[in-house]
Amino acid sequence: MDYSKNILETIGNTPLVKLNKLTEDLPCLVLAKYETFNPGNSVKDRMALTMIEDAEADGRLKPGGTIIEGTSGNTGMGLALAAIVKGYKCIFVMADKQSKEKVDMLRAVGAEVVVCPTDVEPTDPRSYYSVSKRLGEEIPNSWYVNQYDNLSNTKAHYQSTGPEIWKQTEGKITHFVVGVGTGGTISGVGKYLKEQNPNIKVWGIDTYGSVFKKYHETGIFDEKEIYPYVTEGIGEDILPKNVDFDIIDGFTKVTDKDAAVYTQLLAKQEGMFLGNSAGAAIKGLLQLKEHFTKDDVVVVLFHDHGSRYVGKMFNNDWMKKMGYIE
Repeated sequence: MDYSKNILETIGNTPLVKLNKLTEDLPCLVLAKYETFNPGNSVKDRMALTMIEDAEADGRLKPGGTIIEGTSGNTGMGLALAAIVKGYKCIFVMADKQSKEKVDMLRAVGAEVVVCPTDVEPTDPRSYYSVSKRLGEEIPNSWYVNQYDNLSNTKAHYQSTGPEIWKQTEGKITHFVVGVGTGGTISGVGKYLKEQNPNIKVWGIDTYGSVFKKYHETGIFDEKEIYPYVTEGIGEDILPKNVDFDIIDGFTKVTDKDAAVYTQLLAKQEGMFLGNSAGAAIKGLLQLKEHFTKDDVVVVLFHDHGSRYVGKMFNNDWMKKMGYIE
């Protein structure tokens, strides 16, 4: 009989799906790596499991321990599913800009959730970076994951996501486009693909209010670039160790409004009910039009599921209040 021994065995091997309507003005074939087919409905299931297994292997995570992490929601879900199967407790720290659905979902899978203010410096003791680190120091038998600097994050995508895309495109991929947050996906996939074919171009999608694009182009960490933004799951006000800027060929920035509008368009025109970062990714890809030719095969990775955003990007009252639609 063909079955998985537990839910963790269903992680990975997600499909590639052709985009049609939104990309009809592009000369190339555009394929979406559709990560919502993972059991926690996001790409983060992959690295959550790898980070836990690596921490178990070297003794950082001990039996009956508590997993502590700052998350925008998706990594938390991946960690929570693995914790249920493996017998750990979870405490997740989130910024208050994240959707209510994300908080409710984490509580639904048994995690404790602490919510912190968004509009503070990363070093502020109230920030979700600081609070998660402090809890990791205070709570006995706990392990602070730190997905930003934990290189098992990149490793997961080097070992699984990259090889899957290479195999699914029969090595014909020419461009990889993905939103950048912790950096694990772009760095792991990008490293694997460039080892197979160094001519593959790797593009990161950034947001206004984040430091990535300017830092990549100038080597300057410009604090004037940092301000609060609405788009969830991409961009940072820090430089995570998982972002390998040498792998990335370039960044394009997408506005909060465009990300939100294109999240709706993916659902209405492609039947793809996806998260906020997918709207940013497809709009960023369209902004890169001049880089593509008719022979190119472009893979864009869509991180997570629309169910996490029904109170925001899929709520027209919210969209009107934000000034994103008339």
